[in-house]
Amino acid sequence: MAKVAVLGAGSWGTALGIVLADNGHDVRLWTHRKEQADAINLTHKNENYLEIMIPEQIKAYHDLQEAITNVEAIVIVVPTKAIREVCKNLNGLLDSSSATLIHASKGIEPISLKRVSQMIEEEMEGYQYEDIVVLSGPSHAEEVAKRQPTTVTVSSVNRSNAKIAQDLFINESFRVYTSTDMVGIELGGALKNIIALGAGISDGLGYGDNAKAALITRGLAEIARLGTSLGANPLSFLGLPGVGDLIVTCTSVHSRNWRAGNLLGKGNKLEEVLDQMGMVVEGVRTTKAAYQFAKKQQVEMPITTGIYQILFEDKNPKDVVEQLMNRNKREEMEDLAALLRSINTK
Repeated sequence: MAKVAVLGAGSWGTALGIVLADNGHDVRLWTHRKEQADAINLTHKNENYLEIMIPEQIKAYHDLQEAITNVEAIVIVVPTKAIREVCKNLNGLLDSSSATLIHASKGIEPISLKRVSQMIEEEMEGYQYEDIVVLSGPSHAEEVAKRQPTTVTVSSVNRSNAKIAQDLFINESFRVYTSTDMVGIELGGALKNIIALGAGISDGLGYGDNAKAALITRGLAEIARLGTSLGANPLSFLGLPGVGDLIVTCTSVHSRNWRAGNLLGKGNKLEEVLDQMGMVVEGVRTTKAAYQFAKKQQVEMPITTGIYQILFEDKNPKDVVEQLMNRNKREEMEDLAALLRSINTK
């Protein structure tokens, strides 16, 4: 069995650590907070994130050097805003680039508009883009930690690296598929958080299932439009990290993006919402990046634009809904035809 370091002891990092421990691997769970590492080792709980006992074979670390010594794989599960810092810290500590590098973070960096794999490639010495694997899909940490059936995708342009990641994680409750479309997998996982904010806003406003179904469907069209403009395989958005992740994030109270949107829809300001959440809401940062991306790529993203206006221009959510409902008339098949054309050119 492998020695694996999981960097990031939030809910998702802890849940992935549990999957790896169930598979018999030696798991080192790293956190930048010493008190959290001590509490995990003492109580085998991570109470601020998950209400579940952590297997005893998971050992928590505060010292990054100790956590990564002699490991065969490193799983990065920190918020996107911390990716560059963690990678820079790894550079001075890794003896070589022999460890398989997997990330399970979902987001896009504002201003640079880089995906997580691109940020890692820029910061990590000895690792190239093809060395990186991304793990994504419809996977609430709370359910993964309870060993409830979950299916995800691991993606790398290097098939052998994707296969290594698949073998590390796959078991009877955590099924893992492989893909080579890193662009589509990462964008699907990041952009769905924007639509989940919108779904929460819709529910917070008291709208029903009709509105949410429309939001999810038209949101998928936006994701596919932007993704294909950046070279993603359009079929990826019809798979687990696309429509699968979109559905689960937009319809579950486990979703912190849905919860944040719900509070916004009920009239709370963004600063108040973030204070109440107490955890990173990736959709907020990703909305800013996607709004910039849409302008750069000249891609129409009206839902993303509306959510950007709510988050950063203090626009009333009801006014944004009215704005979306009163857009110019158009033919729905236009989007589907464009998607099919993209598929046929792949």
